[in-house]
This record gives sequence, C-alpha cells and structure tokens, in this order.
Amino acid sequence: MKVIAPWREWELKSREDEIDYAEAHDIPLNISRETNYSKDKNLWHLSHEGLDLEDPANEPLYQKDGFLEMCVSPEQAPDKPAYVTIGFEKGVPVSLDGKKMSAKNIIYALNEVGGANGIGLLDIVENRLVGIKCRGVYETPGGAILYKAHEALETITLDKLTAHKKAELAITYAELVYNGLWFSPLREALAAFVDKTQENVTGTVKLKLYKGNIIKAGIESPYSLYSEAIATFGESDYNQKDAEGFINLYGLPTKVSAMVQEKNKKKSVLSGLFK
Repeated sequence: MKVIAPWREWELKSREDEIDYAEAHDIPLNISRETNYSKDKNLWHLSHEGLDLEDPANEPLYQKDGFLEMCVSPEQAPDKPAYVTIGFEKGVPVSLDGKKMSAKNIIYALNEVGGANGIGLLDIVENRLVGIKCRGVYETPGGAILYKAHEALETITLDKLTAHKKAELAITYAELVYNGLWFSPLREALAAFVDKTQENVTGTVKLKLYKGNIIKAGIESPYSLYSEAIATFGESDYNQKDAEGFINLYGLPTKVSAMVQEKNKKKSVLSGLFK
C-alpha cells in the first residue's frame, strides 16, 4: 500500500508551512499558531509534541489553554477520589463496575472518569527507530487505568517465572510493534506466548483514582495463586523447617566458591613467606 506523506514528499518545511497550506485551502484546524503543538489523537491516547516541549528542561504547561484535551491537570482534579472496578476474562477487559461492556466502550468510559481525575499524563523522551530522541506529552487516561488493573491482576494469577519472563519479553514485543513489525514472525510468536500466559488472568480489580494517582483497592480471581494460609504471619500450613535444606543447597555454589578462594589465598600467603 502506497503511503502519501506530504511532510516527506511536498515542499513543507515546518508546522507554519502546514498551517499556511491549510488556511489557503480552507482546511479547518482546531489549533492556533500559539497552540501549534503536533497532536495525534485516537481512542487510546492523545500525544503532544513541539513548541515549548522541544526543550526537555521545560515543564509541561498542563493548565495552558488549548493544551490538554482528554485530561485535567492533577491540581484541577476533584478532591474526592473515584472508584472503578474492572472485570477481566483471560486478560481481556469485559466489564466495568459490574456491567458487561465491549473493550472499546470500557476504554471510552475510563477515558472520561480517568481524564476527569487527572489520570494518564505521561512526559517522556522516547527513542525513535532511527535513533532520534523526541520529547512528548501523552494523555492516556483509559489506557493507564487498564494497564494498571491488568498488571495488578497478573500479580496474583501468574507464577513467578512466567511473570518475570513476560516482563522481559515485553520490551522486545513493544519494540517490534513500535518499529512497524506487527506482521513479523517473531511478533506473532510472542503473541502466542502472551495468549498462553493469559489463560488464568480472570477476575476483578478495584482501583481508586485520585489527583493523577491510580491506587489499588482490591484484587480477586478464582485462579489466584495467593494463599493466605501459606503467606500469613500467623500460624500457617507452611513448615518453616523446609527452608533449611533449600538454604544449604541454594547456597552451596557460593560456599564452594568461598572455600576455593580461601584455599588459594592461603597458598598465596605461604608462597610469599618462602620467597
């Protein structure tokens, strides 16, 4: 599919040139020359680049007119927290506050409540594919809430080794998608791995939204690996003496290494005495 990219192909050298072209051809713009940020908006997020943001030393002016569109600044958020409960089935969001909804409508609803509470503002310097660093501010209220909820549910439904390996592979997966390699064999293989990890990621997560903060307020799952009977600080079913054999075996390589070092150290001292 051929992509027509005016910025790359036409005689446009700056944002000002783009505005001039739009005005000359009666193309409506929702910006002015003073709020001439480069913005990309979709269901998931709104990004801002350019103008004062091009200097990483400048603090984003969240309360500046014409800047934020999906969110309010945390300072402008209500003094009373809002609560949301998100239901997941095999890693996919399926309900909000007990009501069955499509993932799309859940995102729409979370964008509203999250944005109203200053959730999802992110100021980053990203590394583009070609190596250029670019600073941008993102508004992702619904996405930030879903990410936090899903992450919280995985803490009780994934075993340690799977959770750690999934976190490692997440960087590779993100790079593939970011770099436009969605249809690559590796991306498809990693997606199959992720699908497998999500088989038991089912349950509900309650979150408290307050002035830009997402705070866990409860997690439940029929597949939870968390056992209060084992993890309790009170009397439990776990036999503490089982740890003795584990400690001896787990520490054995370090113990052997220390013994060898001590032996060689003594040889070195004796060798020095008879020189």
